[in-house]
Formats: sequence, C-alpha cells, structure tokens
Amino acid sequence: MNKIKDNILYISIIVGTIILLLTLLVVTKITKERSESHMTGKVNIEMNVKNYGIIELELDADQAPITVENFVNLVNQGFYNGLTFHRIMEGFMIQGGDPLGNGTGGSDNTIKGEFSSNGVNNTISHVRGTISMARSGNPNSASSQFFIVHEDSTFLDGNYAAFGHVTSGIEVVDKIATDAKPIDNNGTIPKDKQPIIEYIKVK
Repeated sequence: MNKIKDNILYISIIVGTIILLLTLLVVTKITKERSESHMTGKVNIEMNVKNYGIIELELDADQAPITVENFVNLVNQGFYNGLTFHRIMEGFMIQGGDPLGNGTGGSDNTIKGEFSSNGVNNTISHVRGTISMARSGNPNSASSQFFIVHEDSTFLDGNYAAFGHVTSGIEVVDKIATDAKPIDNNGTIPKDKQPIIEYIKVK
C-alpha cells in the first residue's frame, strides 16, 4: 500500500515538474516575442513648427520598424514638444529633436540603425521630403534627433535610417531652409534663431 502511495506521489511530482517546465517555456517564448515585436504599417504624423506651419508625414514601419516605434514612443511622451531645428543646411536638410539644441543631446535610449550598411534591408531613399535619423559614427547611436531632407541627398542611402516622408507641408520645410542663417559650414543655427517645434502628434 505504501509502495502504491509512493508511486503515485512520484508520478505526481514528475507530472507537476513537466507542467511547470512547459509553462516556463511558453512564458519565455511569449516574453521573447513581445520584446522582439515592433510596429508595422504606416503611421501618420503632424508636426507644427512655430511661425511656419504644419508638416504632415507618413512613417513606414514596414521598412524601419524599430525607428518608427522609437519615434512614435517619443512623440506620445511629448518629448519633441518645444524642441527646435538646430542644424539647417539649405539644399540638404533641416535637423532637430535634440533636447540640448546643439547636436549633442538625445533621449535616454539609442536604437539599431536600420540601413543596409548595418545589415538591414531598408529601401527608402533620401529624396526631397524624406525623414531620417541623425546619428554619430556609431551605426547604432540614433536616439531622438532626426532630419528632413530638403533636396535629394541619395548619397545618404544605406548609411542612415530613413523612415518616412512628407505628405503635406513641404513648403514649410522650404521656408525653414531658406530662412536659416547658419553661422558655420555645418549648418549650426544660433539658439535664439532656431525654429521651434510646438508639437508633434500621431494623427
């Protein structure tokens, strides 16, 4: 009788252990899938630049899911509201999104650079109206700073993470670019002359 009880207890322990292991495997798989999942599809964005007007953009999360997710998260946090375009080069691009306003700042996180030289198949070209991420020499150093291409700059293709394009308000980009009076050949704009981003929001 005691032997039967011992066998039942032994079987119960084995079954319980198997169930526990299976549960842990399922939870681990779900956690991993969630951590690796990113946005897909298109995201419409509205950007209001003080004294200039509205720029509307369509972000492409199928081409650059990590980049779009990072940008949208910052938008939803209100991160960009009140920041500026600190670097402007007519005929090239307008760059903003730096909380320090001098090209050295960013958010708390950096992300993988989604471009071909970094092993990512991203076919968005840096043509007029494309939005892309600024970065340092490190391919995975992009954070919050972005730029909008003023005139075709396809030499950037494959080395910067383009992630969408202007759908309306390209004339606002033109005006910002032509009004700018940079103080050096790198497009640096004095702090009191930097165009202010009143808000960016998901439409």
